[in-house]
Amino acid sequence: YIEYYNSRRISLKLKGLTPIEYRNQTYMPRV
Repeated sequence: YIEYYNSRRISLKLKGLTPIEYRNQTYMPRV
């Protein structure tokens, strides 16, 4: 469920990130 939570949280920040940055964040957990 952590992956789902991170994915949803990143989605909110996706508006300020580029597709590549978003993809990197999806694979690497944000500290």
